[in-house]
Amino acid sequence: MRPVTEKDIRASFVNCSKGEAGRMALPRDLTEQPWDDLDFPGRRDPAAPDRRRVVAERGGPLTGVALRSPARRPGRARPGGGVCSLCLTTHPADGVALMAAPKAGRAGREGDSVGLSMCADPACSLYVRGGKVPDGGGRLEESPAVEEQAERAGAGLPAFLDRLHA
Repeated sequence: MRPVTEKDIRASFVNCSKGEAGRMALPRDLTEQPWDDLDFPGRRDPAAPDRRRVVAERGGPLTGVALRSPARRPGRARPGGGVCSLCLTTHPADGVALMAAPKAGRAGREGDSVGLSMCADPACSLYVRGGKVPDGGGRLEESPAVEEQAERAGAGLPAFLDRLHA
């Protein structure tokens, strides 16, 4: 992915208000991000651990999505683990989260949303490219080259974004 600015990121969000996009916590080190390895930048909001932000290029302008994990009741651990539907990385309990995103436009304002099972740390492309190693999990053995795996992971996000706009 090409390097992007804070202004680019804030203007890209399709499923939240301009005010909410303006209040989002963004990395202070945008210029130091591993842009060559980030097929789609994703970040957990440090001020709100149940919120994630993902930005993707879709053959033109950036598309940013605000996601939220459902509230969990205290003391209720999720058994086992899971597999991210984007990067196919396995994680122990709490390493994969079902993320919900309000739909874009009127449907979202009326409460419609779509869901995606993804890494709790939404830096999926770094797992695919070996820039991150999952705690206690692992990557599924695959025969395609890393570039092909990254393309597949990146293809899952536009499909999700299409559902967001439907």
